[in-house]
Amino acid sequence: MRGAHASARPGGAFRAAAARLIGLLAPSRGRMLFAVAATCGFAALNVTAPKLLGDATDVVVEAFVGGDFDEGRLARLLLVVALMYIGTSLFNWLQGVLTANAVQELVFELRAAVEDKLHRLPSSHFQEQTRGDVLSRATNDVDNISQSLNQLLTQVIMAVLMLCGSLAMMLWISPLLAAIALVSVPVSTLITVLIARKSQAYFAEQWASTGALNAHIEEYVTGHEVIKAFGQQDAVSQIFASGNDRLARTSARAQYMSGAVQPLMVFIANLNYVAVAVVGALQVAAGAMTIGGVQAFIQFSRLFTQPMGQIGGMLTLMQSCAASAERVFSLLDSEEIADAAAAAGKQSLSGRIEFENVTFGYVPGVPAVSGLTFSVLPGQTVAIVGHTGAGKTTVVNLLMRFYEIDSGRITFGGTDIADVPLDSLRSHFGVVLQDVWLFSGTIRENIEYGRPGASGADIVAAAEATHVAPFLRALPGGYSTRLGNDGDSLSQGQRQLITIARAELAGRSVLILDEATSSVDTRTEVQIRLAMKRLRRGRTSFVIAHRLSTIRDADLILVMDHGRIVEQGTHQSLLSGDGYYTRLYNAQFRGLDRAAAAAQDTGTHGMAVQNTPGRANGSAGEPAL
Repeated sequence: MRGAHASARPGGAFRAAAARLIGLLAPSRGRMLFAVAATCGFAALNVTAPKLLGDATDVVVEAFVGGDFDEGRLARLLLVVALMYIGTSLFNWLQGVLTANAVQELVFELRAAVEDKLHRLPSSHFQEQTRGDVLSRATNDVDNISQSLNQLLTQVIMAVLMLCGSLAMMLWISPLLAAIALVSVPVSTLITVLIARKSQAYFAEQWASTGALNAHIEEYVTGHEVIKAFGQQDAVSQIFASGNDRLARTSARAQYMSGAVQPLMVFIANLNYVAVAVVGALQVAAGAMTIGGVQAFIQFSRLFTQPMGQIGGMLTLMQSCAASAERVFSLLDSEEIADAAAAAGKQSLSGRIEFENVTFGYVPGVPAVSGLTFSVLPGQTVAIVGHTGAGKTTVVNLLMRFYEIDSGRITFGGTDIADVPLDSLRSHFGVVLQDVWLFSGTIRENIEYGRPGASGADIVAAAEATHVAPFLRALPGGYSTRLGNDGDSLSQGQRQLITIARAELAGRSVLILDEATSSVDTRTEVQIRLAMKRLRRGRTSFVIAHRLSTIRDADLILVMDHGRIVEQGTHQSLLSGDGYYTRLYNAQFRGLDRAAAAAQDTGTHGMAVQNTPGRANGSAGEPAL
């Protein structure tokens, strides 16, 4: 979509991105003004020196044709020229330092804005965009903007001033030769405009291809074990080769189009140089100009055409920078969940949680949940059961406002959660998900993540309460053991226990527990269940249950089917009827009975039960749904 958009309006996209980038330089206007002043000094000295060199040449020529040789004047002119060139070096260095500081301040703020935006984007954004592409926008594109602006701001300001200064000097020396030199301007401008229209779309496609390739690499790094286990290295390599080929082709087209400018500019500049040299020689022969004047004019014409020749390089940078800027600004402009105005402190919420006729769909017009209506009292445990895709996880995602509901409302203590700042709302929830997430750091730091700044005693108490402490004692580093790659040096059960300890330390009033025992051994499952039972004590809990025997003590069971609540009640009240919950429950235990009977027939009861399909997820007492 972005590439198509850029193709449709390359000029408009370029101007919009350029204008927005320049607007971001506003906080550094002081530095930029000094940078412009330094560039003015550089340009003034640089365009004055050739005139003095021409005068010095005339002094020598006059002596050669029979006049007096004014050695003092020649020495003074050469000394002034030397001092001028020293001054140009100083001004050039000063301009570079000031521009670099201004650009780094801009890029610092841009990175901060991207990081802040990533925190505020809804979960749907990360489902619609590949993670690799998002990372590419936040890193590669921002870095490209930084590098491009560092060169562009220096070159553009200097080019403009050198063009103006050298043109003024050429008009002063010889209006006729200046008119000849100016013939190249409209030709150069036409070439630049025509190529710019073509190359912008290619640069947009180049950076989009870079994001797609990064997304593929990110998937490969994340799932390399699965890829190797199924022997799909060749298939993955083919996908990479295809993406790499596309990136190479789009990059080549972008560089080819923009790179064609500079050779054309140099060719036009050389033609211009020949014309100036020939006409200048005729002017000298006619006595209208001195040799020094022609020499000075040729130097000024070089100063005039040099920036024109650099336009090719600047055009490449401009188009590449604009394409990256458009991708970054597209991320910054992405729609986010409307956040309520933050109060002076975090809003305290307590009381009943109610869903009132809530409907939501990940895809417009296709509801994932529909007409959800139920209420939960403080301290109650609510279990949500149903087949895969029934909408269980969607319920808790909506409760935490990871997504915005389509209709209805959700209240917490009588307050609509849409009226509560997101940070304040989510500060009331502790979460233990089936997909464990641990960051690189020590085990102590991973537990402390639940409540930053917690004392060592509180961290140890949380670990003891959730059965983390026993296996930590067996680790050489104990709490200081460093984890990397999502804690893959630990077992799945150990990693899950650490996340439960994190939630215990957080001490939030509402818990969301996605069934965390589906991929652990029986002994660890018992430990996790005990830890989760202790964790739920005194708190309002939402439990996404895959095994019905684990939620027999729930105060309320919501039975979901195709996004709707088809039954709700306690375990006993639901079993007393012949409804959907009863059929689910009986189906689980009939599967277990058949497995036990088969085990008895083979004489290997324990092994048969352990290997039944229903035990694929490691449950003690019943198979998974």
